[in-house]
Amino acid sequence: MTRQRIHPAWFVAAAAFLALIGAAGFRAAPGALFVPLHDEFGWSTSVMSLAVSINLLLYGLTAPFAAALMDKFGIRKVTTVALIMVALGSGLTVFMTESFQLLITWGVLIGLGTGSMAMVFAATIANRWFVERRGLVMGVLTAGGATGQLVFLPIVAALANHVGWRTASLVIAGSALAVVPLVIRFIGDFPEDRKLAPYGAPADWVPPVRETGGSAQRAIDALREASRTRAFWALALAFAICGATTNGLVGIHFIPGAHDHGMSTTTAAGLLAVVGIFDIVGTIASGWFTDRYDPRLLLAGYYLFRGVGLLLLPVLLSQSVRPSIVMFVVIYGLDWVATVPPTVALCREYFGEQGTIVFGWVFAAHQLGAAAAALGAGVIRDQTGSYTLAWISGAGLCVIAAVLSWMLGSSKKRQSNRDDLVPVPM
Repeated sequence: MTRQRIHPAWFVAAAAFLALIGAAGFRAAPGALFVPLHDEFGWSTSVMSLAVSINLLLYGLTAPFAAALMDKFGIRKVTTVALIMVALGSGLTVFMTESFQLLITWGVLIGLGTGSMAMVFAATIANRWFVERRGLVMGVLTAGGATGQLVFLPIVAALANHVGWRTASLVIAGSALAVVPLVIRFIGDFPEDRKLAPYGAPADWVPPVRETGGSAQRAIDALREASRTRAFWALALAFAICGATTNGLVGIHFIPGAHDHGMSTTTAAGLLAVVGIFDIVGTIASGWFTDRYDPRLLLAGYYLFRGVGLLLLPVLLSQSVRPSIVMFVVIYGLDWVATVPPTVALCREYFGEQGTIVFGWVFAAHQLGAAAAALGAGVIRDQTGSYTLAWISGAGLCVIAAVLSWMLGSSKKRQSNRDDLVPVPM
């Protein structure tokens, strides 16, 4: 057999990265579309935040079942259906006339679609196709979403301001459909299907036995076993705070919050795009660090830095772009989803072959936190007239997440106690 210079796993990872970029259009949409939707329909921030909260909630609750579905039906099929749902959810918004329709499109359709891939998709690719460099690959794939935000956020904001929010929605729908052929053509379900071993697998590597049980039952069984451990609850609660302080708070409310201080929507969207630039750097670096250092210590540091940024944000926002707010977006960008590679690594350490599905449940907690923060910050804005209380509350939550991460114990302790933490199927 001819030796290939580049392992095919890297081509699978590259296709997955491009797919995640194309699917990330909706991440750029809500904050940039709040103002034009309010101007046209008169909908309150709370109502639009509720649609995003439904989206984030379904996103999270779908994730663990999506991981099991990928095990049963294959990555390619599940991801293709997910992308089509995202395209439908975004495309149908152009026909909206009532706020409940926003709940169905933004909330239900896009929530189910995005929940069926995203981080679970990335974790499945990394765990199936790589033995070495898993942390790095997870970091790169996670950064795909940030890259998509970087690409789409300025476009969505500019289109919404100068052409109309409907055109912006159609661009998002088109981007999701455009990456479907990439998924069908290049994404492989298992390396052994192509008579390959994963990248970095030892010479005596044997493919693991594939699970054949019902997807829903496997997801529930994984939750039942994992929930008996303190490690699961520490990871889940910390990751819920991660979701609250990224997707739910800053991702949704930074643009309208900056607009409250007199900054234009386009300028605020540009700043959020800068978060996306440094998110790519931070997440890839975090993957590299995760392969080399204790994930627990990385998480504690990430959450503390994030808390400091949120605490300072109320005094950094202003009508113009100052060096201080640029510093905030740089630091927050480096920290944005840097938490993902170490969290995935800890799930794998504790729960073995069930680690991807367990991460799906941990990610569900992430989205529950994001949903609560998205709605809560909207209500705070409507009731108090500003986001200040929301930013400060997020800072306090970050301190709690840092403590929870620290409580997971040292690397040696995790390794020695892993078999006692949870029974892992062989």
